[in-house]
Amino acid sequence: MTDATAKAAALLKDHRESIDRLDAILVYTLGERFKHTQAVGVLKAQNDLPPSDPDRETAQIARLEDLARRADLDPDFAKKFLGFIIEEVIRHHKQYQA
Repeated sequence: MTDATAKAAALLKDHRESIDRLDAILVYTLGERFKHTQAVGVLKAQNDLPPSDPDRETAQIARLEDLARRADLDPDFAKKFLGFIIEEVIRHHKQYQA
């Protein structure tokens, strides 16, 4: 193995370790987020509130798009990502009301 190859392998290892750490952060963060959205779902069900809040969802998507731009992340990707999460949250909220 050449010095350049060894250096590239070490850099690759470092990047992969960072990616693995960030993936763990994402998973734990999503877990924490869903604990709160589940509590919201129960609260909504107990108080006969609708499972979705379109105004809040629209505001949250706009907020996430802005955050994405500032983080140099594709806002369309961020919008799709949050849209997926919102769909899952609403699905859970509907289950609580059933």
